[in-house]
Amino acid sequence: VQLQASGGGLVQPGGSLRLSCAASGFSLDEYAIAWFRQAPGKEREGVACISSFDGTSYYVDSVKGRFTISRDNARNTVYLQMDLLIPGDTAVYSCAKGLRRSIGCTYYSESYHHRYYGSWGQGTLVTVSS
Repeated sequence: VQLQASGGGLVQPGGSLRLSCAASGFSLDEYAIAWFRQAPGKEREGVACISSFDGTSYYVDSVKGRFTISRDNARNTVYLQMDLLIPGDTAVYSCAKGLRRSIGCTYYSESYHHRYYGSWGQGTLVTVSS
């Protein structure tokens, strides 16, 4: 079971990036998948989640209206489209899956999210700077 995030890079404020989270060893559509980020000197925080039950997506307030999470079951990949990027979005982004099929998106934005999400892959760095 493995998740691999990719697609990061350097982008100017106001720009866009699309991150990919590719899964191997399991089917993405059977688990909630969430994106997290960790900025230098800060705790890791959840930013978006997509439910396995009905495909509903959830966002924290700081990215709502700018980020879009989606899932391509055929490619076994979850995406995070990031638009209107700001310097505050600079962080290492990683994805994780619910530890059990029954875990949805209830806990992704909590400080104790690590109790419910795992299979962390190597993250991808997003730098927003002019």
